[in-house]
Amino acid sequence: MNVTKKVALAAAALAVLAAAIARLPTSGWSRPTAPELMSIRGAIVQQDTDPAKQLPISDVEITAENVAVSPATSDSLGFFNLSLGPEVKPGTPIALRFRNSDYKPLDLKVVASDEIYVAQMAPIRRETRNGGPEVTVTGISVRYSFETTTAVNVGSSVKTFEVVNKGNVPCAGNPPCSPGLKWKAAIGSATLDAGPGKEFRNARLSCIAGPCPFTSIESDDFSKGGRTISASVRNWSDTTTFLLEADVFRSQVTDTIRRAYPVIIDQAMNFTLPASAEGPSIEAKIDGSAIVFPLGPTPVLSWANCSVRTTQDQARLYWCALKPGYRFP
Repeated sequence: MNVTKKVALAAAALAVLAAAIARLPTSGWSRPTAPELMSIRGAIVQQDTDPAKQLPISDVEITAENVAVSPATSDSLGFFNLSLGPEVKPGTPIALRFRNSDYKPLDLKVVASDEIYVAQMAPIRRETRNGGPEVTVTGISVRYSFETTTAVNVGSSVKTFEVVNKGNVPCAGNPPCSPGLKWKAAIGSATLDAGPGKEFRNARLSCIAGPCPFTSIESDDFSKGGRTISASVRNWSDTTTFLLEADVFRSQVTDTIRRAYPVIIDQAMNFTLPASAEGPSIEAKIDGSAIVFPLGPTPVLSWANCSVRTTQDQARLYWCALKPGYRFP
C-alpha cells in the first residue's frame, strides 16, 4: 500500500471518529449548577387600624426554625429578606418568628413563595404614670441649624495699563496688525490676583484715554471672574490707556437657624430633618413650662419614646410616642 492510500484511510477513520463523538450526549458533561435559593420577603410595621400609624419597625429579628439559612433583621424601612434552605420548595409551610424587645412576640404561618408579607407587631404598653392628672404637651417645634456659604464683598481691585503704539504705520505683513492687515498694531495686557480665599466678580475693562475706537479686546480672561483675571487689548492707532477693575469677594461660612413643626397623629408625632441639619432640639411646653430638649444621635425625651431612622436621601425621620401620663391637647 502506497503512502497516498495510507493517508486517505487515516483521514477517513478520523472523520468517522469525529462523527461518532458529535452524536454523544453532552448534557452529562455540563457543570452542575447550584439550585436557586428561595426567600421570604416583606415589611414589618406597627399594628394599628389607621394606615398613617403603621410605622416601619427596624431591628426586628426574623427566624424560621429548620428552614432558614440564618436569621434576618429588618432595616430602617422595616424591610426583611429571609433566605431559605435549598431543600425548601415552593408551597412549603413556613413558621416565621418576629422578635423585638419593644413589641409583643409575633408568629406567622406562611408558605414559601414570592409573595410580599406584611407583619404587624403590637407595641408593648409600659406601666402607666402613677397618680395625678395627665401632663399636657403643647407648643412643639424643632430647632436646628445648617451651614451656608455666602460671598461677602471686601472691596475692589483696579489696574491701569497702556497699549503703546504709533498710528498710521503700515503693517507690511509684520503682525500684529489692525483688522484688515493695513496698519501696524500693538498688544498690551494686565493681570489681577485677588489673593488666597478670595475671588473677583463683576470684572470690567474700559478704555479711558487715547484713540479708543481703534482698539479691540484680544483675549477675555476676566468676565468669568475667579481668583486671577487678565485681559489683553489690540491697538492700531496711537497709545491708549485701559482700566481693568473688579469687585473682590470672600467666601464666609455661617450657621443658619431653621424651625420645623411635627405632624401629630393621635398621641404620636413625626418630623424629618435634612441630612445637613446640626444640633437639633425640641422646644415644647410641658404643663405650661417652656423647655428645650436636645436631640442626640439616640433621641431621649422624658415625656416620649422616640426612634430615628435614615431615609434613602440621608434625611432623618423621627417618630415619638407619648409616654403614659402625657397627652397632646
